[in-house]
Amino acid sequence: MSEKRAARLSPDERRAQLVAIGLDMLADRSLDELSTDEVARRAGISRGLLFHYFDSKRDFYRVVVQQECDCFAAATEPDPSLEPVPWLRSFIIGFVAYVLEHRKVYLALVRGAAGSHPTVEDIVEGTRDTLARRVEEGQRRLGMPDSPWLSIASRAWMAFAEEAVTSWPLDEPDVLAELAAFLESSFISLLSTLDRPAALTH
Repeated sequence: MSEKRAARLSPDERRAQLVAIGLDMLADRSLDELSTDEVARRAGISRGLLFHYFDSKRDFYRVVVQQECDCFAAATEPDPSLEPVPWLRSFIIGFVAYVLEHRKVYLALVRGAAGSHPTVEDIVEGTRDTLARRVEEGQRRLGMPDSPWLSIASRAWMAFAEEAVTSWPLDEPDVLAELAAFLESSFISLLSTLDRPAALTH
């Protein structure tokens, strides 16, 4: 059976469609297995037309991963006008909610081969750096003094949070609230190894 003819889309719409297909496929395969032939087939266009929108397969891979990482970073950015404790909770809830909704792609990027692929490793690591800086900002908002340990503590907590969100049972009731509370408690415990801020003593 022949493929259904592709609907007419504007260049921006077509590009967005192809990226969305790539993200959907990335949920259950490695980056190397993300076939541009299959992406084009699903979109109902030729492989040659796909490369009208992207310079190369590498370019397509990077755009797909960059979009996912940008969305993740945006979802975890709290309102800067919030007070320190609500700011921290907003960050943690945003982190948990996004991963629960996009868990398969998150696993592919953070825990799978895609995240360490040389084509996109800098993008994934850059996103980790962004989140780690937000953890550091949260610590400072809570009154922690600048210290060389803040960066180490931030990275340590991010590794802990990544393990928690990827391993937490999804069949438990109220997963979002329970997991967010667990991560907040772990954050407080981590700070207590440095100098627990007064804002979180009650």
